[in-house]
Amino acid sequence: MRRLVNQADSEVSQVTILDKFTYSGNLANLTESLSDPRVKVVRGDVCDSELLMSVIGNHDVVVHFAAESHVDRSINSARPFILTNVLGTQTVLEAALVNSVGTVVHVSTDEVYGSLDDGSWSESEPLLPNSPYSASKASSDLVARAFYQTYGMDVRVTRCSNNFGTHQYPEKLIPLFITNLIDGLNVPLYGDGLNIRDWLHVEDHCRAIDLVVRHGRAGEIYNVGGGTELTNIDLTRKILRLFGRGDESIERVADRPGHDRRYSVDWSKIRIELGYQPSRDVEDALPEIVEWYRTNEAWWRPLLVRRTQD
Repeated sequence: MRRLVNQADSEVSQVTILDKFTYSGNLANLTESLSDPRVKVVRGDVCDSELLMSVIGNHDVVVHFAAESHVDRSINSARPFILTNVLGTQTVLEAALVNSVGTVVHVSTDEVYGSLDDGSWSESEPLLPNSPYSASKASSDLVARAFYQTYGMDVRVTRCSNNFGTHQYPEKLIPLFITNLIDGLNVPLYGDGLNIRDWLHVEDHCRAIDLVVRHGRAGEIYNVGGGTELTNIDLTRKILRLFGRGDESIERVADRPGHDRRYSVDWSKIRIELGYQPSRDVEDALPEIVEWYRTNEAWWRPLLVRRTQD
């Protein structure tokens, strides 16, 4: 949102944010934007067809971020993920179709591909999700494809790698570990810590989505990577060093069921077609993120739930 309304070449005349503001939603994240007369916030559920029909009209573009996204929560209870991620996507697309919205960008995840030992997934790889969360996102991707194929809608799909940055709800790995360390606690690390993820700064992700909105092609899928693959143990040690702590602060916890070993997307398509290039390296950005959580305790403290990491 901040990028959308503040960029110098913005031609945006109206922005409507629809959010249910459940446990991880925070209206305070929009404080900087709410004073802009172009911005309107609607509290509501993406599964509410009547609401979606009334909100989406008169908009040229819909960017569909809304999702239940925490893998651990999906393992504990899959139903909310199926409802929000599958039915919610169908509801958004149907409302966009009825209201003749020009373009819908459906934001998905690299987790729909499953796990791979080496190489990187291209957009043509089959979907082999392994968790209830990733299965729900893969299902929503197929619903998006169906609306393009059946109705000729301009639907574009992005599949991103692991996001990081400020304002991230403290159940995800990086903010969970940072807030634990601020409180003098240890950090919980799954299994042997050798699971590999590609880390994408949220600012780079938003730039990529903006490129897909402006210059992407109907019916196309675009992988969005951060360009930095790390094992969880390597990432953990980078965070620990910023606190002057070592491996003695790592608490090994039992691996979660179906834990994918490695994700890696080939993002050459969005680089070649749209000129995307990540600009924020995870190691360089970590000190800034740690400092943000140190100085914004009033933001995260009320949200804090001590859970294992994503």
